[in-house]
Amino acid sequence: MSALDAHYMARALELARKGLYSTHPNPRVGCVIVRDGEVVGEGWHLRAGEPHAELHALRAAGERARGATAYVTLEPCSHHGRTPPCADALIRAGVARVVAAMGDPNPQVDGGGLQRLREAGIEVASGVLESEARELNAGFVKRMQTGLPLVRVKLAMSLDGRTAMASGESQWITGPAARAEVQRLRARSSAVLSGADTVLQDEARLTVRPDELGLDDEQRALAAGRLPQRVLIDGRLRVPADAPFFKAGAALVACCAEGDAAGVLRGRGHEVLALPGGDGHVDLPALLRLLGERGANELLVEAGPRLAGAFARAGLVDEYQIFVAPKLLGSDARPLLDWPLQRMAEAQQLQIQDIRAFGDDWRIRAVPRR
Repeated sequence: MSALDAHYMARALELARKGLYSTHPNPRVGCVIVRDGEVVGEGWHLRAGEPHAELHALRAAGERARGATAYVTLEPCSHHGRTPPCADALIRAGVARVVAAMGDPNPQVDGGGLQRLREAGIEVASGVLESEARELNAGFVKRMQTGLPLVRVKLAMSLDGRTAMASGESQWITGPAARAEVQRLRARSSAVLSGADTVLQDEARLTVRPDELGLDDEQRALAAGRLPQRVLIDGRLRVPADAPFFKAGAALVACCAEGDAAGVLRGRGHEVLALPGGDGHVDLPALLRLLGERGANELLVEAGPRLAGAFARAGLVDEYQIFVAPKLLGSDARPLLDWPLQRMAEAQQLQIQDIRAFGDDWRIRAVPRR
């Protein structure tokens, strides 16, 4: 990898991140076209069904694309979907070289795009800033490889590891800057999930509030135009149809068994699915498979200790985002996770990826060690 290739790929990744809130269920992709040391075209994928990053960049470059190098954060597609193959467009434009950050994990592509370019006589390179490209589209990669979305669990706690007072009071542990980051987490997710306890106790809505995102006008408009699917796990359908959660818009409700309440919810525009598990609770793996089949790349879990603990115990968590507030709630307050462990050998080992301040609070981003 040359320094020049890394430089232009870094720009392509910067463009790809512009689609952070809008490309679902597609990956976030950026493209930069360079000829004789000059950037002649740039583009990024905006939303599903619209032109891919390569098409935008080629249109900007025009005839200057002939003989140029195209830097793309994901292998150009080689199949007909809602848009024509990008590999064919690059061939027609006469580019001389294509540099991809990573291969496309989509089985419909999976090397086919790069192979088509090689067969057309175009020089091909891959693996430039690959780790950064994979992180940007970690949810898409996981769904393509496993059929499941990436599961990100958001937790907020005090310095002594407590999430709410014994009464259930929890608003607000963290400050405005941390809550704005949570809003951005919601906006980038394909779906946001919570449980009946949280929705009843906190009157949670799980909505994205554009004015609280702290984004520029363009990104705020994109986030507002593509809202995540709201999902409620309510095994016994305890949350009433007139709760704030349901008034906030259509939702998917996963329960153990349907009853009269299911008909009421459906009559108000909500989807109710019975997904009983063998333990008397909702079958979480089945729910994840369903969301993956529907194109969910990233699932954000915002739940209380019981449901968050259930995801952790089942080994379904890919990433924790733990917000830590500089306060103490005391020994009677509720713990971070309902996950009783008896021996040190049972402890879940985490690898910390990042620690960052948001106002007076800190966010720890960590992944389980498998």
